[in-house]
Amino acid sequence: MAFRLLLLVIGLVELLAPKKMVDFWMGLASKDDDVELRPWVYSVARLEGAVIVLWVLKRRRGRGKAE
Repeated sequence: MAFRLLLLVIGLVELLAPKKMVDFWMGLASKDDDVELRPWVYSVARLEGAVIVLWVLKRRRGRGKAE
């Protein structure tokens, strides 16, 4: 339950503010502050956030029916 909640929060942040999320992780991953990302990276991050949110919500709904 806690893991799904964490995934939901990460997915929502990625969906609503992909630039902040990507820039945060790129700041941790790179030594130089001079890294330039392609513009499509933020679109893919937003798509990834949407997929994560939909997956978490689908798993929750499916689990509710089984119980």
